[in-house]
Amino acid sequence: MAKDFDDIDASRAWKPFEPTAARPWSRRLAAHLHRRAGFAATWAQLDACVKLGPATAVDRLCNPPATANDFESTSAMLAERTVAGGDSTRLAAWWLYRMLNTPDPLLEKLTLFWHGHFATSAAKVEKARMMLDQNELLRRHTRGPFERTVGAISRDPAMLIYLDSASNRRIHPNENFARELMELFTLGVGNYTEGDVKEVARAFTGYEVMGDAFRFDHSQHDTGTKSFLGRSGDFGGDEAIRIILDQPAASQFIARKLIRFFVFDEPAAPDALVEPIAKDLREHGFQIGPVVQRILGSNVFFSDHAIGQKVRSPVELVVGLLRALGGTTNLVQLAQGTADLGQSLFQPPNVKGWDGGRAWINSSTLLGRVNLVGKILAASETQFGRAGADLSAAVNADATTPAESVDRLLELLVAAPIPSAARDSLVDLAHDDGRERNVVLRDVIHAMSALPEFELA
Repeated sequence: MAKDFDDIDASRAWKPFEPTAARPWSRRLAAHLHRRAGFAATWAQLDACVKLGPATAVDRLCNPPATANDFESTSAMLAERTVAGGDSTRLAAWWLYRMLNTPDPLLEKLTLFWHGHFATSAAKVEKARMMLDQNELLRRHTRGPFERTVGAISRDPAMLIYLDSASNRRIHPNENFARELMELFTLGVGNYTEGDVKEVARAFTGYEVMGDAFRFDHSQHDTGTKSFLGRSGDFGGDEAIRIILDQPAASQFIARKLIRFFVFDEPAAPDALVEPIAKDLREHGFQIGPVVQRILGSNVFFSDHAIGQKVRSPVELVVGLLRALGGTTNLVQLAQGTADLGQSLFQPPNVKGWDGGRAWINSSTLLGRVNLVGKILAASETQFGRAGADLSAAVNADATTPAESVDRLLELLVAAPIPSAARDSLVDLAHDDGRERNVVLRDVIHAMSALPEFELA
C-alpha cells in the first residue's frame, strides 16, 4: 500500500489541484474527497460534487453553508436523553447518529480526529455528562485556533480526571497532564526534557474539578518562577501553552498528524512535505480549518500517494457504508460492533488514542469487519433511503445490468481498483437467478467487503 516520495515535488505538493487530461475531475476523485473529508457520499451527492469542480467542492465541505434543519435540536435532545440514563457507553450510539446524519461531515470527522488526539476514556471518567461535554468542546473547537483548543482541554473536567490533573497541588505537583501535553498533544517525544515536564506541571497547579465543573484554586497554585523551554517567569497554564506552541516542533507535530489523518498512513511524511503545512500553522495563528482546506484541495491529496493509501477505522468503515447507501440501522448494535473491532467511541485504549493504520487489521479483525458488514446488511432495522429498505434505489435504479451495478457499488464503496478476476466474480454474483434485486445487491456488497481493497480509504 505505502508509496515512496521520490516523485513528489514538495514545492507543488500543497498547491491547489487542477484537473488534467491524465487525471480528470471525476466521481472517483469526488468519492475520495468525501471519504476523507467526511465518511462517504451517495451517488447523487457525488454527481453534484463533480458538477461543482474540485475547488468549490472542497470549499463547500470546509465551509458548509448554513442550513435550516432540525438536526442540531434533534441531536441535543438525544444527547440529553442519553446522559440522563448515566450510561457513557450509549454515547457512542448518539455520536454515530451525528456522523450518519450531519449536514457537516467534516465537523464530525475533525471531532473524531481530536477525540483520538486528546484521548479520554469514559472507563476512568465514568460520568456521561463530562464525556458529552468534552465531545461538544472538541466539536466547537474543531477548526481552530489550536491554542484555544488546548487551553479549553486543559480546563476540561473529563481530561482533568483522566490525567489526574484535578489533584495537581502546589506542594505535590502532578506531572501527568504536563507530560502528555508535550509528548502527545503538542510537541512529540524528544522536544522537551524531564525538567520541562516538572516545571510545566507547576504552571497548572490549582486546576481542579468541583461539582463536576472546572475550578481554579488560587491557594493551590504555585506562584514561583518556572523555567522551561528556554523561558522563565511566574507562568500559569495559559502562558505555558503559549510558550509550548511557540516551539517550531509544535507546528511540525500537528502538521504531521493532520497529514497522516487526511492523506496517507505511511510512510511518515518527509520533513520537506510537512514544513509547508507547519509554516501555514505558524503564520496563521494555528488556525486548523484553513490548513485542512489546503490539505484537502491539494495536488498530493488527489494523487496516487493518497487515494487508497489509508486503512479505514471501524467507525469510518461502517459509517461510510451507510452514508454511501443512504442507510440507517440500530446504532446501539453498531456501536458495539465497532467496539468489538477495536474502536469503542468514548473509550480509546489509552492516552495515545488509537494507533490507526495497519494496526486496525489482523486476521481476527478482518473477519470481524466482514461479519459486521453482513450483520448490518441483514438486520431488519437497516433501511436504505427515504423510501425504506430499497437498496436498489440507493445504488441507482438506472444501473440495470449486473456489470453496471457492480461498477457503481465499487465507485461508491471501494477506494482502490480491484483485480479483474475479483470484479468478474462480483458480476457473476450480481446475476439475480430469480432472487429479488435487493437480496442480490446485499450479497454483492457483503462479498465486496471481503476484498482487501474494501478496507482502504
